[in-house]
Amino acid sequence: MRKLLLLLALLIVPSLHAADPYQEIKWEELVPKGWDPTKEFKALNLATLQDSDPRAMEALEKMKALFDNAPTESTLAGKKIRLPGFAIPLERKGELTTEFLLVPYFGACIHTPPPPANQIIHAVLAKPIKLRSMDPVWASGTLSIKTADTPWGKAGYRFAADKVVPYEEPKKK
Repeated sequence: MRKLLLLLALLIVPSLHAADPYQEIKWEELVPKGWDPTKEFKALNLATLQDSDPRAMEALEKMKALFDNAPTESTLAGKKIRLPGFAIPLERKGELTTEFLLVPYFGACIHTPPPPANQIIHAVLAKPIKLRSMDPVWASGTLSIKTADTPWGKAGYRFAADKVVPYEEPKKK
C-alpha cells in the first residue's frame, strides 16, 4: 500500500507544479523597437509654453494623434502572457466586471492625454470578477493585435483574460 501511495504521489505532484503557460512580460515589450514618439517634439521647448498657447494646443493634438496610432508589437500576437497593471472597468454585469482596460501606471487614461495605444490593453474576462477603478492586478491570458476605441483612450491590444488576481510583488529568487 505504501508503494502504491508513493507511486501515486509521484504521478500527481508534477502536475501540481506544472510550468506556468503564461510568459511574464514587461510593458516596454509591447512597444516595437525603434518607435520614439518624442522625436516629433524635440524642437519644441514645452517648458516655455502656457496651456493657452496655440503651439501647446497644436502639440497636444499632434501627440494625441501619434499616441492613438502607436504601432503594436506583432510578434506578441497569440502569445499567452502575464502582465501587471492597473484595471479600469469598462463593462459590468451588476457588481462584476466583464471588460476592462489594463494600463501600466496609476491614473493612466483618467488624465489627459491617455497613454499610447500600445500601452493600453482592452481585456475581456473569461469569467466576470469584482474590480474597482485603478485596482492593481496581475492579468494572464492570450494577447491579440486589435484596436478598441473606448471612452478612456484607444487600446492597441485585446486580451482574452483567463485569470486576473490582485497584484502582489514578485518573490525575490
